[in-house]
Amino acid sequence: MLEALGLDRSLESVYRALLIHEDDGVAELAARLALTGTEVRECLDRLVDLELLQPSRDAPGMLRAVSPDVGLEIIVRRQEAELVRRQEELARSREAVARTVAEFATLRPNTREDGAERLVGLDAIQRRLECLAKDLREECRAIEPGGAQSQASLDASRPLDEQALSRGVQLLTVYQDSARNDPATFAYARWLSEQGGQVRTSPVLPPRMLIFDRRTAVVPIDPANTRLGALCTSAPGIVASLLALFDQTWESAVPLGADRRRPAGEEEVTTAERELLKLLASGMTDEAAGKRLGVSLRTVRRQMAALMERLHASSRFEAGLKAAQRGWL
Repeated sequence: MLEALGLDRSLESVYRALLIHEDDGVAELAARLALTGTEVRECLDRLVDLELLQPSRDAPGMLRAVSPDVGLEIIVRRQEAELVRRQEELARSREAVARTVAEFATLRPNTREDGAERLVGLDAIQRRLECLAKDLREECRAIEPGGAQSQASLDASRPLDEQALSRGVQLLTVYQDSARNDPATFAYARWLSEQGGQVRTSPVLPPRMLIFDRRTAVVPIDPANTRLGALCTSAPGIVASLLALFDQTWESAVPLGADRRRPAGEEEVTTAERELLKLLASGMTDEAAGKRLGVSLRTVRRQMAALMERLHASSRFEAGLKAAQRGWL
């Protein structure tokens, strides 16, 4: 019940027991909860760290349980502060990556300089990926935005992924939620997952990236203009920033087998619908929102029409107000 706050079942049971049985010691708690004395002591130490237990003023040397309305609120605030810190780190990482990638945009095509290589043309990019995939030893992390992937891209990826998996390389891939609606892309993601790869999806993704063994990264120089080519870099600062961005994206994504659809009869908004509302509320056009979500213009308009109907709104402005009132924004 309290796992979202960092309390596993044992921690929660010890905390609840001390709220009810204030005078219990280690032996009593162990007997009451069917835990070993060592397990109880570890739980007590962790509860102290979480500030859910404090020294008793009435019984020196003993601990008292902090009331839930105070203790759990402290944990929530701490998590909120950590979330803000991580979001700030993510924003700095994105800025650093964009700034540094832009600096390398002036490199001569298909030449190396200071650990970076500007790749122009699909053949040059594919040759470099083949070399990197051949040398893979531990893992490859990939973000594949845009929903449906081209058949040519899927066909080029399959032998590289198959060879890496056969060597025990760990593959972590994040697709856009809309990829679930494309039969070819979804079939490939299913195949990748069945072969031992880890696949997740998210409604909104950062630009495409591939990170090989946490040392080398390949990213588009300009996601809005693919003709500028890709950047292959081993610069530690860029790779570290991209890894942080990937980790943030991976944590918020859901496994391929999970269902993002809203349960029947439930009026809550889905993650994809919430992202659409946020994008349109920020002033983004339907077409631009569709590109960010990896769906067609028709799909955006269909989803928005369905949301307006659910919200009983006669205009998008009214829909935005009602969505905000329901806490969807």
